[in-house]
Parts: sequence; C-alpha cells; structure tokens
Amino acid sequence: MIQMLKSKIHGVTATGADLHYEGSIAIDQSLMEMAGIVEFEKVAVWNKTNGSRHETYAIVAPPGSGEITVNGAAAHLVKAGDELIIASFMYVGANEVANHKPTIVLIKDKTKNTGYLK
Repeated sequence: MIQMLKSKIHGVTATGADLHYEGSIAIDQSLMEMAGIVEFEKVAVWNKTNGSRHETYAIVAPPGSGEITVNGAAAHLVKAGDELIIASFMYVGANEVANHKPTIVLIKDKTKNTGYLK
C-alpha cells in the first residue's frame, strides 16, 4: 500500500481562526462533498500565505457558507484572509497506483470560497 493524495481544495481563503474551540478545521460542506472529504477525516492544511503546515480533522460548516475556520492550537498558524490548501490522503494498492487520480477542487471565487472540479 502506498499513501497518495486523495483530494485537495486548492487556494481556499481562511474565514477565521478560533483558538478556544476544541480543534479541527470547519470546511463548507459543499467543498467537502466536492473533494470527497468526510467529517472527522484527517486532513493536512498548508498555508500559502505564511508557509505553515499542520494536520487536523475536518468538521462540517454549513453548505454554501464559504466558511473555512481553523480551530484550536492551529489557530496560531492561520489568520482570516490567508490562502490555504487542504489535502486528504488514502492508501492505494501498488497495482492501482498507475490509475490513481486525485480529486482536485480549485477555488474560482476567493471571496466566497466557491470551487469547481479540475
């Protein structure tokens, strides 16, 4: 088994950071569905604005809200307005690697965090 990119949401804008929440990243449900990310799934968060990287788990924000809120200790790494990449991973059998294609969601409107599939 080889761990490979399952999906990513590329170029999304953070809408907030809440240090006092238990943890996680709240992601607009519409974007989660497009990317195939399920609630409580482990995700990597890469901050294009400041270069920080962290891992957490996804929780659902209301569909169509455009919400991307980093919670808990990771709130020190992200500010509203930062541009992020959110990635999920999966294990693929060695015989399936050549045919594996990740789902890529590109953000078309950074002010509303609406996306489209690449």
